[in-house]
Amino acid sequence: MKKGIIGKKLGMTQIFDENGNVIPVTVIEAGPCTVVQKKTVETDGYAAVQLGFEDVSEKHVNKPEAGHFKKNGVSAKRHLKEFRLENAADMNPGDVVAADTFAAGDKVDITGITKGRGYTGAIKRWNLHMLGKTHGIGPIHRQSGSMGVIDPARIFKNKKMAGQYGNEQVTVLNLKVVKIDAEKNLIAVKGAIPGAKDGIVFIRDSIKA
Repeated sequence: MKKGIIGKKLGMTQIFDENGNVIPVTVIEAGPCTVVQKKTVETDGYAAVQLGFEDVSEKHVNKPEAGHFKKNGVSAKRHLKEFRLENAADMNPGDVVAADTFAAGDKVDITGITKGRGYTGAIKRWNLHMLGKTHGIGPIHRQSGSMGVIDPARIFKNKKMAGQYGNEQVTVLNLKVVKIDAEKNLIAVKGAIPGAKDGIVFIRDSIKA
């Protein structure tokens, strides 16, 4: 991994390229992130850095976290994430990673928590088709059909049924960075990303690029 940063999803909009084509983009407030901890091969078995995003009052962190920040000489952060960067050996606690780490045209992978939709039926959760609305079918149009066969007389594992929908970690691969605003720490990527407004996302260079 060459690049990585923590960001906050601000919402979606659209911009125009030089040919006048409309590009739907998601705007992300990326950083500035502070290096909170540095891990080395000698002490931890691998090289990585822990980044912190958004300052927070010390009264809002517990004692172990407060000690962690104090040990590394950085202010308390609300969100932490570890990145195994190739240049981790050149970084030290207190260094700042900003949006200009990325450039327009880069391909990135973005990880976030999807919107939680609670307990939903199979129609919405798995996009199953509804039952017919005529010919003697009762008031069960949004219920699942057959659950299986007579023999074996049981329901197999992984059957698509009603249940918790959303609120899970999802990664969208190979999104294109359309525009960077280094002064405001904004990154505009083409397309949609997981999560609601103000949701925390993790951005890294694409594994497919």
